[in-house]
Amino acid sequence: MAFMVKTMVGGQLKNLTGSLGGGEEKGDGEKSAAEAQGMSREEYEEYQKQLVEEKMERDAQFTQRKAERATLRSHFRDKYRLPKNETDENQIQMAGGDVELPRELAKMIEEDTEEEEEKASVLGQLASLPGLDLGSLKDKAQSTLGDLKQSAERCRVM
Repeated sequence: MAFMVKTMVGGQLKNLTGSLGGGEEKGDGEKSAAEAQGMSREEYEEYQKQLVEEKMERDAQFTQRKAERATLRSHFRDKYRLPKNETDENQIQMAGGDVELPRELAKMIEEDTEEEEEKASVLGQLASLPGLDLGSLKDKAQSTLGDLKQSAERCRVM
């Protein structure tokens, strides 16, 4: 019922308001995009330029981040002697070729490298053995060295 009333009265109301509008016959489809958003043509053009510039900046930042990630992946591939990925190399080249890692990532890589070097040493390997206490081992070694010094002092041959 409401639908029928709306269709019958709605069309007549549009005609009435159209004739009261001062004689301008502009339909909804004839409005420009600037008028539809309530701006003048110059304001709309400036707005569109800003949108394009912002999109270009976002795309450049995104490309830079992708290149940084690709640099990180290629670093780990080199480190662990894995095959190189052509996609990563292309992403690095798209960003300008010379991509530096962010400080945080470089710091993390440096810490990982230090940890691996520490684990690669003899003491690092000993520390990783279960049931081995380096503190007690050190104490035993020092006491043994002290005993050897005392016995060397008592020895008359030396």
